[in-house]
Amino acid sequence: MSLKIIDKLHRAESEGRCLWSFEYFPPKTAAGVENLFARMERMWSLAPAFIDVTWGAGGSTAELTLDICTVALSALGLNVCMHLTCTNMPRTELDKALAHCKEVGIRNILALRGDPPRGQDRWEATEGGLNYSIDLVKYIREKHGDWFCIAVAGYPEGHLDNPDKEDDLRRLKDKVDAGADFIVSQMFYDCDLFIDWVKRCRAIGINCPILPGIMPIHTYNGFIRMTSLSQTKVPDFIYKDLDPIKDDDELVKAYGVNLAAQMCTRLKEEGDILFFHFYTMNLEKSVRLILEKLEWVAPLEESRPLPWIPSLASKRQNEAIRPVYWKNRTRSYIARTAENDEFVNGRWSSSASPAFGDVDGYGGVFFKHSKEQARAVWGLPRTVADLANVFVGYCQGTVKFLPWSEQPLAGESMLIRDDLALLNKLGYLTINSQPPVNGVPSSHPVHGWGPKNGYCFQKMYIEFFLSPELFDALVAHLAEVDPDGVITYHAVQRKGENVRFNDPDPESANALTWGVFPGKEIVQPTVTDLAAFMAWYPEAFELFDSWANVYDKGSEERKLVEGVAGEWWLVNVVNNDFTAPKDKLIEVLKGAARRLEEQKVAAA
Repeated sequence: MSLKIIDKLHRAESEGRCLWSFEYFPPKTAAGVENLFARMERMWSLAPAFIDVTWGAGGSTAELTLDICTVALSALGLNVCMHLTCTNMPRTELDKALAHCKEVGIRNILALRGDPPRGQDRWEATEGGLNYSIDLVKYIREKHGDWFCIAVAGYPEGHLDNPDKEDDLRRLKDKVDAGADFIVSQMFYDCDLFIDWVKRCRAIGINCPILPGIMPIHTYNGFIRMTSLSQTKVPDFIYKDLDPIKDDDELVKAYGVNLAAQMCTRLKEEGDILFFHFYTMNLEKSVRLILEKLEWVAPLEESRPLPWIPSLASKRQNEAIRPVYWKNRTRSYIARTAENDEFVNGRWSSSASPAFGDVDGYGGVFFKHSKEQARAVWGLPRTVADLANVFVGYCQGTVKFLPWSEQPLAGESMLIRDDLALLNKLGYLTINSQPPVNGVPSSHPVHGWGPKNGYCFQKMYIEFFLSPELFDALVAHLAEVDPDGVITYHAVQRKGENVRFNDPDPESANALTWGVFPGKEIVQPTVTDLAAFMAWYPEAFELFDSWANVYDKGSEERKLVEGVAGEWWLVNVVNNDFTAPKDKLIEVLKGAARRLEEQKVAAA
């Protein structure tokens, strides 16, 4: 369940620390929505206090806004504030939207009158609807008490529809008095004007938090168009600074970053402002660079409370264990287990459960790039060596994505990227991994997670596909060099008929990651076990289909990928000695590959 934003603001204010938040809007295409989810997931690491999603002009994106907010909350673990407008929204539709929010755990609403519906110059209330944002604030409070945290918009330069600035200020106070918890301002570029407006707000008794809306300049033409439409006052020095560089997009973007950082610094120092709301325009780089310039970093327990992204959905808010297999596919895991309320040591009772409905967490579509884009990245593999080189490229950063991971190699796996690249050359097509960690501080920039003053541990883990011949060599080599079974494995082929493991207690969950923190029991957030592995393997193999489908039916490339998927084994290996160096497990895998080569030479 999302947290009430006002509680986070009050806590940060009492501690004297800054918070920041991001606004997004619903894209116009399905591909754009998927790209937005990927961007949100990356920007999660910037630790926004919340994100908000706009409702769309005239209520045009209402359903999509609800969907995006739900996914952001449940699968991406982002604290969500949903815009809600009066436009084209009779009370029955408002009730449905608010009921949906309560059901999924969205506790924050930005209440707005909204823009006129498309095709209309003037705003008019819909039949059975509300007239103004204050009516919406009152309606939410009347129907739902204090369950929701409610935000409202503020206009430092006055609302365009109200030429009387003092009256506009009084109307803002009326909204706060009616139950609004905090205010988010319209964008502005004149810091003097904003600071004076905040003082005027305080003078008439508006005492709630006020968040300045910061809009980084991305392009010159976009900046001119946006400020002209909203009639935003722009200080002369900005026009003078931009004029010589207006035709250079990179310089304009860099200027926008510097300007926004300077504005935030001034508002903090001269206006006593601690909370900042960034209008991202669904873009990532500028906001990230602004936060880096300001050296704003959230406490680790807020930015990384667990080594994976926790869900904030109502039914999952206390979830603290997750099988390792979905490490790179958070949304798939959430979709598979959305209806499953009973977790036993992080496992599920049956892979036949209705919780495992859709194979893919993206709604049944495996891959979000066009065939042309995928071919450009993966090439035209004709041999197993060609296929392995794609995985090698992913480890080395030249291949940007694989079906099993839309994101580049994770930070901790970067520490073993050369080892992973070598294993792929030897025939282990790696799709998941983590290095060993023995008691690093929870503040560690790569391996750290959880509350401060703790220590983090993890076992080395690698998951891969490999040929039947190499699998037999690996099993034989493990029996010879590791007779005590310190290294355990699970293995299965696509049809599921052949399942192999050396786990002495396959029904027990094996903790791969754990943390020791002051005043808490040992936390074990990442596990592996046979039941979860068997729930995962169909998805792992079917992701090969997304690769095969990139190529024409009957082509050599398609036959190769389908052949590997149909014959090879999916295997995970764990070195349960977390004190051992990473080279221990790597050498075992290399030894099995050498064993196979020696067998081939002997047979020849």
